[in-house]
This record gives sequence, C-alpha cells and structure tokens, in this order.
Amino acid sequence: MARRNGRNGSTPAATYTFSFQAQYPNKPGMLARIASAVGDCGGNIGDIDVVRSTGTTMVREISVQARDSQHAQEIVDHVKAAKGIIVRNISDRVFLTHRGGKIEIRNKVPVTSRRDLSVVYTPGVARVCLAIDKEPDSAWSLTIKGNTVAVVSDGTAILGLGDLGPKAAMPVMEGKAMLFKAFGGVDAWPICLDTKDPEEIISVVKKIAPGFGGINLEDISAPRCFEIEDRLKQELDIPVFHDDQHGTAVVVLAALFNALKLVRKEPQDLKVVVCGVGAAGVACSKILMSVGVKNIIGCDRAGIIYKGRGVHMNYMKDWFAENTNLEGVSGSLSDAIEDADLFLGLSGPGMLSVDDVKKMNRDPIVFAMANPTPEIMPEECSDIVRVMATGRSDYPNQINNVLCFPGLFRGVLDVRAREINEPMKIAAAEAIAAAVGKHELSAEYIIPSVFHPTVFKNVARDVAHAAIETGAAEQPEKRKTMVFV
Repeated sequence: MARRNGRNGSTPAATYTFSFQAQYPNKPGMLARIASAVGDCGGNIGDIDVVRSTGTTMVREISVQARDSQHAQEIVDHVKAAKGIIVRNISDRVFLTHRGGKIEIRNKVPVTSRRDLSVVYTPGVARVCLAIDKEPDSAWSLTIKGNTVAVVSDGTAILGLGDLGPKAAMPVMEGKAMLFKAFGGVDAWPICLDTKDPEEIISVVKKIAPGFGGINLEDISAPRCFEIEDRLKQELDIPVFHDDQHGTAVVVLAALFNALKLVRKEPQDLKVVVCGVGAAGVACSKILMSVGVKNIIGCDRAGIIYKGRGVHMNYMKDWFAENTNLEGVSGSLSDAIEDADLFLGLSGPGMLSVDDVKKMNRDPIVFAMANPTPEIMPEECSDIVRVMATGRSDYPNQINNVLCFPGLFRGVLDVRAREINEPMKIAAAEAIAAAVGKHELSAEYIIPSVFHPTVFKNVARDVAHAAIETGAAEQPEKRKTMVFV
C-alpha cells in the first residue's frame, strides 16, 4: 500500500471540504491552471459548477478537499497566485452545515384550527394528563418518552480533543442526535451540562429522566464516567448507556468475530494487548472476557498494568489489574506485545511500532483506533498484519460506534427495556458481524458500512429479542393498557 501524502500520513478528507469561486478570462487552459494549482498543493478537486459565463469572463464554483484548515489556506493562496485568477466567496462546507445547528423540532400533527388547538393543548390535553396520573406507564405511549433518548455530556472528553466544556460539546451531541434519527428512527436531544461534579450530573439526569426512554452518556472523562453510569443504572428504571465505552466495545467485538473467522482462532486461545485503559479500553476488555478471552494485558502511559502497580492508577484500573494480566507481567507495551494475537489500540498516535508488530503471533490482528491518527498507520504494517482496522473512514474496516447505538436503542425502546445488559450487547455485536456475508468476508471487509441496508434493523431485532429473553423487558402483551378518563 502506498504511503499517504501529508502531515502524519493524512490525506485530503471530506471534513476539510471548502469551496471558492474563481473568476478568470474565458479562454482555453484557465481551468487547467486552477486544477494544477490545487493539485500542486496536494488538494483534491470535487464538484465544479459554472456560476456565470460571458464571452470574456468565466466564474466557476470549485469544491476542494484539504488535509486541514492550514492546508486549505495554502491551496487558496496558491490559486490566488496563479496568473489571471481572481478568488472570491470562500466557504467551508463543515461550518456551513453546522450554521444554526443541525437538528430541529417538528410537529407530528397540524395545528391549523381551534379544533386542533383544543385537542393538542387545552382543554383536551387535560384528559391525557389525568390518564397518565392514573396509570404512569401510559406515558410511554401517550408522550414522546417511548421514542426519545437524552444524549448527555459535560464536554470533558470530546472526541480526541479533550475537555472543551459543554458549549463546545454541542456540535457532537447534535450530530449524535442526527445519527439516532437517521439510522434508528429514534428522537434524541443533546443535553450539555455545565458541571463536572459526578453527583450533580447524576442528580440532573435523574430529574430529567421522566421525559426520556433512555439515557446515552457521551464524552464524559474517565474515571468519572464509570461512577456516573453505574449509579444511574442503579437508580433509574430506564436504560443508561455510555456509548464511548459500550458502543466501542460492541463494534470491536463484531469486528473481532469476523477477523477470527479469517485467522481461524478461537477467543479462548487469544492473547490480547489493550493500549489505553480508559473508558473504551475497560469496556472492550470486559466484553472480550464475556465471550471467553482469558489472556488480556493492558498498557497505559506508565506501561503494563499489573496487580500491585502504584503509579497512574484509579479504582477502575485497580479492577483491571485484579481481573487481567493473570501472570503479573510488567514492563512496556513492547514487552506486552510479544506473541500477541490482537492489538487493540484506544490511545494515541504512533504508540505501536513496526518492530512491535513483528513480535506478534502468526496472522496478527491490529485494531488501531486512535483518531484521527492511529497507533500505527496501516501502510506501515500492511505486509505484516493479517487483519487491520482503524477508526477512520478513509481506510478499510472502520470501527465506528454508529453501527451500534441507533439500532441498539431502537430495539431497547421497542420493548421498553429497563436496562442494557451484556447479552444484549453481544446480540448487537453478532448482528453487526452477520451483516458481512460468508462470501463477502475478507481481510479488508470484516465490518459492514454504516450505510448497509439492513444492519440497524437486524441489531434492533436481535437486541429486542435478547432483552425479552434475559428479562430486561417484558413481552408486549404483558404491558398495562391505556386508561381513558
């Protein structure tokens, strides 16, 4: 595989798409001059549209993909420097998309007459209020509760950006709400809290819970996220799901199920090295253990985590030390990786070297999921690794949480599950893995696209079934009926 151009191995991407209008003399060769200027800077030209054309002047709208904002400016400057080209109306597609927010509320029924008003609001709405007071369970069918999820964040762990606060978290939470709706038909709403205090977060979520059918925790830093989720799961009667932990874990497990078919290994025979023992690293380790993986070694910036280690520990790493690395190995990541079957990266760029990969067992599997730059770039180890996956969309096998949470919550809400347990997560992973057919499976296709036509429906179906089978939800016919007053 050829090495990618640009900083840190990055290539021009849709996330840095911008457009500009170029005015130039209407004569042959001028468009080629613009294309050359863009290409010389490493940009990718997309759409080209004619804005205005006269006998002497041409104005075109040109879309370009860049590596980052600095690269975009370099491209614009280079085009401006080309003889005869005037550049104007530069716009950034990402910022234009986010202008005014990305979601809105729409009415499901019209309000165009006094009769409509009397039904949706006073006096008719009073009857519905009294019905819910008499039978609280009817709120699931008589309000938005039955199809609504709160996406809750304090902005302390936004993507790979860190603690940017609740206002900066809003674009991510809006995006999450869009994905819930687009792929699961679930109405979700961003709730960004101006507090880092776990007790306050728990208290606020409990107070808003009556209006929602589920809680999706998002971008809350570890180890606080563990306590917040655990407490809310104990104290609420609706499912609570920290997607950074469990969504990642579910999709990792799905990818591993299919990777193991290619290398012909079983979970119980694997040696797994986890690089990054935060929220996702712990959840991934737990779900791997639940399907039979026994030999897991975790590493963080202080090296291998082992029982009795005294530096850079917290209560969740203490749990990790007690339940993994059963032989008490110490040292560095390079020591841990010896004879490993799976490297699971949930840390940062450049953590894994080619020499480390060479130490792994036959047919090594590498899931390098740090974003935007993986622990090791795929092209660095393509001739060594048997199966490679990343968190990026510009390489094969993107491990993307969106494959999990919309379908999972769709299934959860359909059966009004009270919790999301381990069998439900495994059911989701199996449904995702099954979306890749036996004859489609290859080293470059172990996980389906987020645009797969049936994966979300299948996840919803199997999660709902697992919820009923495990007692996390009742059979629909056992639910209480609506009370009329």
